[in-house]
Amino acid sequence: MKKLVILLTLVLSLTSCHRERQVQQILQKPQTECLVKTTPVKDQGASELCWIYAMLATIESDRLMEGDSVNLSPQFIARKYLEEQADRFYLSGGKEKISMRGMSSMLLHLLSRYGMTHYDAFHRDDVDFRVLTRKIEQMALVSMAERKGLTAFRKDIGGMLDESLHGLPRYVFMLGAEYTTLEFAHSLCHEDDYEALTSFTHHPFGSRFVLETPDNHFHDSFLNVPLDTLMNRIEKTLKSGHAVCWEGDISEPKFSFAKGIAKIENEQQRVTQEMRQKAFEQRQTTDDHCMEIIGLARTEKGSRYFICKNSWGTENPFGGWMYLSENYLRAKTLAVWMKKS
Repeated sequence: MKKLVILLTLVLSLTSCHRERQVQQILQKPQTECLVKTTPVKDQGASELCWIYAMLATIESDRLMEGDSVNLSPQFIARKYLEEQADRFYLSGGKEKISMRGMSSMLLHLLSRYGMTHYDAFHRDDVDFRVLTRKIEQMALVSMAERKGLTAFRKDIGGMLDESLHGLPRYVFMLGAEYTTLEFAHSLCHEDDYEALTSFTHHPFGSRFVLETPDNHFHDSFLNVPLDTLMNRIEKTLKSGHAVCWEGDISEPKFSFAKGIAKIENEQQRVTQEMRQKAFEQRQTTDDHCMEIIGLARTEKGSRYFICKNSWGTENPFGGWMYLSENYLRAKTLAVWMKKS
């Protein structure tokens, strides 16, 4: 009996040590090479608004680089985009469905069109945009059946959104100055301040083309460059102190927010342009998620990682940040946006 107890104790001890080593391996951060300034990690909740969160985070970091601290409201833009789509749904007789998915370039257009306000001035934690979408569609169908007209429908929608979110602000106050929401947005950036890049061989390098992804609702075009050029541009931008907005695939089995790490299955084989193209054409690389790239890191063995600020809250080993391997970025990047130099 004593031998059995000793054996069980030994097994449990070894198991505990193994688990501890696993945890240490997960928590062991690569050595940071460079890191840009960034605002606190936010949480998009159950919404599909990562494209807004990531691009706003990139703008916030770029403003910090200029010595100007701002914390911007994703829900303000989400409300304006929801209103815009509500009009289309109504006028199309319900054929143009409402979707809150998008690409980060869309944020730049919406910012220029509707303006911006502070995060604290326009944010609620208990908002579910999927519920709001269903409400608007139902309200539109009732309004169409009753032949109320667009003006009355807009008034009904505005009241519901005021109650569910916030009333729309007319002014933004900052450092003793008063701005309209449009003036404030234009003080942050303009649509053409950012360059959109991608890398695929079904279009010529050096040309611009409309990226064929379902979420490219505004039919934005991207400058097509070789993969190595794309990676060099990302690295150069980070080392100059600016962030990069990233859009890509997170469906890989080794993408783990819980661990804060993303790798591809075969990290030993360097991802080539051909491998990347094949995965895109076979729908193995899809348009899933957007994050802000904020830095570079390297392990003791020389493996390189790109540090990303996610928008899923802070509940992971790195406080909401993620470490994407260089191969992951080479394989799974659909597009990036960076400040023009």
